[in-house]
Amino acid sequence: MEQTGYHVAITLGLLLGVSLLGGLLGSWLRLPKVTSYLLVGLLLGPSVANTIPFDHVEMLDPVLKLAMALVLFRLGTRFSFLRLRRQLAATLPILAGDILATVVLVTIALAATGQSLSAALLLGCLAIATAPATTILVLQEIRSEGPVTDRVQLLVALNNLACIVSFELVFAALEGGRSNHGGAMATALLHLSGDLAGSLLLGVVGGLCISYACSILSTSHWLVLLVSVTTLVLGIAETTHFPYMLSFLVMGVLVANASDVADRIAQELDHMTGLLCVLFFSVHGAELDLDAMRHVGLAGVVYLAARVAGKVLGNYWGAKIGGEPRAVRCAIGPSLLAQAGAAIALASLAESRDPKLGEPILQIILGSVVVFEIAGPLLIRRSLLLAGEIPLAQAIPHHDRRAVTQWQMLWDRLQSAWRRAGSNGDDRSALDVPIQSLIRRNVEGIPRDAKFDDVIDTIVHSRDNTYPVVDADGSVVGLIRYPLLANVMFDPKLGDLVLAEDLATPAQTVLYENATLEAAAEAFQRETNDCLPVVTLEPPHRLVGVLRRSDVMHLLVRRRKKT
Repeated sequence: MEQTGYHVAITLGLLLGVSLLGGLLGSWLRLPKVTSYLLVGLLLGPSVANTIPFDHVEMLDPVLKLAMALVLFRLGTRFSFLRLRRQLAATLPILAGDILATVVLVTIALAATGQSLSAALLLGCLAIATAPATTILVLQEIRSEGPVTDRVQLLVALNNLACIVSFELVFAALEGGRSNHGGAMATALLHLSGDLAGSLLLGVVGGLCISYACSILSTSHWLVLLVSVTTLVLGIAETTHFPYMLSFLVMGVLVANASDVADRIAQELDHMTGLLCVLFFSVHGAELDLDAMRHVGLAGVVYLAARVAGKVLGNYWGAKIGGEPRAVRCAIGPSLLAQAGAAIALASLAESRDPKLGEPILQIILGSVVVFEIAGPLLIRRSLLLAGEIPLAQAIPHHDRRAVTQWQMLWDRLQSAWRRAGSNGDDRSALDVPIQSLIRRNVEGIPRDAKFDDVIDTIVHSRDNTYPVVDADGSVVGLIRYPLLANVMFDPKLGDLVLAEDLATPAQTVLYENATLEAAAEAFQRETNDCLPVVTLEPPHRLVGVLRRSDVMHLLVRRRKKT
């Protein structure tokens, strides 16, 4: 293999740094971070700028598999046996509808385009798989809660297992049919059963080891323990060719039920997965092949359309049979469209076993993955939004002032620190100035009886993070804080029922219009809000405007310069 002229560490630093910038830009554009990281990798990778060498991508493969394994481990920790039994009862009809509709529609559609029945059947099986890392991390990012989220989390695990099993069974049946050897199917079944049993056993042993060790070790040793066990389990699974995704899912379930500190272990896992997942998606984006997408032809387009139809219709019918409400039925299918790891791995396996059969299969999968991985996170977010399962702060577009004013505030803080270091004492005269000239008087309060849609409109068109709520007399009765809206679930159907006062919290700190710069500075030290309401000195303390933290700091530095 041809080696590049620079070290892989440069690739790592470049990917992480540009991914950080891409994530910030994605947040501003209201894109899921997963999509931002994938796009960054795609732009830097061989398909576009060719900045990331392909041999570096291959070198990072073990790290990417570890990131995927940790995501599945974390997913497993969400399922106690009691919750698993309850979820399975509701999820199995949906899973059956997903598998049946997807396999049948994809197989028939591809066979109609001239693909061989063997290739069409295998592609139908591959169409079942959903990208676990993409789906789970989008759900975590948007902090969704509710029946759709619960069903999707379990379906991601189950349909990947179903994909692996069905693919191996179909491939064994095809080989047995070509060789007219009845024992080939039995041998393949025995081999598959051994792999699944080995994977389950590996997950059980790993989960028990972590549960026991975490109960006797101090938390300062947990990180080393988790890295040790997870890398060992991954290495054993890769060496023995056991499905590692199943092993780590089982590990998580074992920890959830066998450990009395499962929640703390899950938090430690979150510390590990953050950085790895940024790397996972940026490198995965670099692996996306735009040329493969351009060359898939009619079969690729048909595969895309048939898989979307199978996922949407199959999950809808399955959820309807299971008695789910319409909002849930409509949201599950689009939330399961992301596809990558398992499908690519199995398609590559098909090519290695039978190049003539597997080559077109791999080409179609690689081409379609580009579309499903980029569009998948957007569809997940939209589906959960329509289902009313994501917090209000994630549901509405809002851009605060921090990114715009942070450079000015950074410079002001440096100057203030320099002035304090060079002075012999505090100059109180710099603080005894009124705040009159700093008050933003063009800010109106939100009426307490304002409807939900009016509140949202105010937030969308404001760059502040704090919004005074006033009564009929103009007196401040509370504040709506944008960061706290992360705890309020968004439901568009409640627009006429939720009022501004329902979203407000008491105003712990207000400033009077004759307050000094010193009083404002002390108030901002106690508060995390980016602005505070300013009211009249006389009752009923009507709202005059707001005072912004950045304005106070800037004036404070300027006054100290003059003294």
